[in-house]
Amino acid sequence: MFVIIGFVVVIVAVLAGFTVAGGQIPLLIQPAEFLVIGGAAIGSVLITAPLALIKKIIAAIPAAISFKGFSKEDYLELLKSFNDLFLVAQRDGLIAIEKHIEKPEESDILARNKRFINDKFARSYFCDTMKVMLSGGVPPHEIEALLDTEIETYEMEEKPISGVLSKTGDALPGLGIVAAVLGIIVTMGAISEGAETVGHHVASALVGTFLGVLMAYGFIGPLASNIEHNLEHKIRYLETIKACIVAYAKGNPPIIAVEIARRTIFTDERPSFSELENYIRGKKE
Repeated sequence: MFVIIGFVVVIVAVLAGFTVAGGQIPLLIQPAEFLVIGGAAIGSVLITAPLALIKKIIAAIPAAISFKGFSKEDYLELLKSFNDLFLVAQRDGLIAIEKHIEKPEESDILARNKRFINDKFARSYFCDTMKVMLSGGVPPHEIEALLDTEIETYEMEEKPISGVLSKTGDALPGLGIVAAVLGIIVTMGAISEGAETVGHHVASALVGTFLGVLMAYGFIGPLASNIEHNLEHKIRYLETIKACIVAYAKGNPPIIAVEIARRTIFTDERPSFSELENYIRGKKE
């Protein structure tokens, strides 16, 4: 939501400032400049990234716009569901939670946490690891290494998305100069047609530079940073899941396991000890 608001603020501020200075908005509508810059930017992405990464980039843009982040409530629900699940395992043995792990969408414990259930990767990350634990004979340090490996793989897969967008943004001012130079070439070819025609061509050429810089620093660059920021929060969410699993695998009681996991949460979203304790007991503050 804030991504859309940011885009609107950039557009309104730029156009309002241009209008106040006496500019006419129709002068900024130069299809040739849009074609040169847009086409060259898309072409550079096709050169830079393989098809699989391009598909991820296309999917990441609307995902960045709709990404809500992870709130304190999301983490409270996550830790409570893990605490409840581990209590069942502690009371009835690990085999008792097999049905919750095999079909988490039907679990009366895990399915209450909608954010977790709707996150396919996080759900698989937790459930697949718990299946390994259910198989028995895997020491806690191996479980931790397994979880670290999956987070590392996930990060390596997702980081190039913001990287490609960032490099594309860095290239846009240069592509704007290319469009401007082409416009100047056209201007030189029409220099005998009078001052009015020459002025129009020069204005068109300068629009190319303007568009390149604006797209780079007003849209593409900030969007790449937003995607990178969202990735950091997703990895922190996975780190919290990892910390809880590993703490329980080491023999800690469920309440201690979720407390250890609570300490991994970024401070802006981290519930206090009493908030988590009350939430687990069913007393929402």
